[in-house]
Amino acid sequence: MASVADIAWDHPATLIDLDGKTPIIGTIRECVMHFALFKPFAKAQARILLTRPVFREGRKTRTWLLDPPEIEQLVVRMEAENATLN
Repeated sequence: MASVADIAWDHPATLIDLDGKTPIIGTIRECVMHFALFKPFAKAQARILLTRPVFREGRKTRTWLLDPPEIEQLVVRMEAENATLN
């Protein structure tokens, strides 16, 4: 069973916020890179909409939205992968 941490970086996604700003449409990597730059208030308002649902911890079914803590997990993963490349 795949989890949020296993989402492929080229997975199509849309970064949205609850404040109504223009969404960012691209790959999960692009969305995570933008999220990493947000200030705490903007991070709390952000969500990533997936084109294919994934399993999430504590849920019985797959879901289409990633919440800020899950996006933060992807930021940590991205930073760790970048650190190993340098």
